[in-house]
Amino acid sequence: MKRTDWYEEARFGMFIHWGAYAIPARGEWVKSVEKMTNEEYQKYVDEFNPKDFDATRWAKLAKKAGVKYAILTAKHHDGFCLFDSKYTDYKTTATAAGRDFIREYVDAFRAEGIRIGIYYSLLDWHHPDYPKYDDLIHPMRGNPDYKDEKINLDNYIEYMHNQMVELASNYGKIDIFWFDYSYDKMNADVWKAEELIKKIRKLQPDVLIDSRLDGSGCSFNGILSKNPPIYAGDFASPEQFVPKEGVLNEVGEHVPWEVITTLNNTWGFNRSDKDFKPAKMIIHKLVDCVSKNGNFVINVGPDANGRFQDEVVEILEEIGDWMKIYGDSIYGCGASEFERPEFGKYTQKGKKLYAHIFDCPIGAIPLLEVEKTRVESVRDMQNGSELVVPKQTFAAVYYKKATFVAMGATPHFTYKLPNDLDTVLEVNLKD
Repeated sequence: MKRTDWYEEARFGMFIHWGAYAIPARGEWVKSVEKMTNEEYQKYVDEFNPKDFDATRWAKLAKKAGVKYAILTAKHHDGFCLFDSKYTDYKTTATAAGRDFIREYVDAFRAEGIRIGIYYSLLDWHHPDYPKYDDLIHPMRGNPDYKDEKINLDNYIEYMHNQMVELASNYGKIDIFWFDYSYDKMNADVWKAEELIKKIRKLQPDVLIDSRLDGSGCSFNGILSKNPPIYAGDFASPEQFVPKEGVLNEVGEHVPWEVITTLNNTWGFNRSDKDFKPAKMIIHKLVDCVSKNGNFVINVGPDANGRFQDEVVEILEEIGDWMKIYGDSIYGCGASEFERPEFGKYTQKGKKLYAHIFDCPIGAIPLLEVEKTRVESVRDMQNGSELVVPKQTFAAVYYKKATFVAMGATPHFTYKLPNDLDTVLEVNLKD
């Protein structure tokens, strides 16, 4: 068995970006974008006390949406920790909240059967020994006050390693450690990534690790090598886009991967961002990823009180309603042996082919490349009813290799599909 077996069975995950940046409510990069000093940002850290936070409510919503694993930010780029660390006072247990939110998250999501992921930023805009003046994205980049500052980067690397040992030691079995990210001069050598991986693997031998100790959301680097270094990670993480053909290494072999994308346009809570992607779009992109042997992870950013916006809850519940009916066409599925159909996508699991109908054809549904001799039966997943495979249809003459499925009594008629988001037909194949 491979470490990634469960991961490629799960297919659907949830990212949660949350921290003190939810108070200014202008996104998780607000400190960098507005070039805030530590002193200016401190007021948000001091105020962060989300009295409405209920990890169990989060976990139940995630389960209802159909996700199989979740990832929460233990420390984002601002350096503020949502967990109890003995190496800093810049943490929620030492501020007004007085709570270890990672502990509450882990316990609640684990209780709902959702696998546990923990995000940790390699960047740290609060630590005194992280580069500032010459860094590309630090809030104090180009600030003349820091031009001649002397830092000891090794101090920060030791701090980061120590915190990762804490996270790997104090919260039981962790399924994913999600690092973010390498850029410019800050790379695997700087992070002492090989040493870090060995420390983590000693404590959590089965944990999955993303590829960003050696890359980013658009540059996968070592994981695409035929013989990747140990710090290259277990999966790639394209950000805010779906790769055209999935992710393959340099010799054309499949690499586990997940698309991570935001439900609106920001990772952390942004009160002015109302551009939420509808459930239909999320479902279609999830199916697209699975049809290319990939996973799909949707991000949500709770507000400063620890609540999801009403729009977020509504969309996730709508996705969950679809997953209750059609989840078998996602979980454990991957690319099909057949070419992509004109009406949508195929996913496949063994002898079960799933035809996802995004765009209703005129007349019977043409299962392209699927010869009639290969078809044992076809069922409408909405209600489990068997569908007719007619002997003849008007369009058959134009398709040399296709099986047509009638959605109603008259094969060449066009019928309303049972699900407006994505109607799925389960095609049971013969050998």
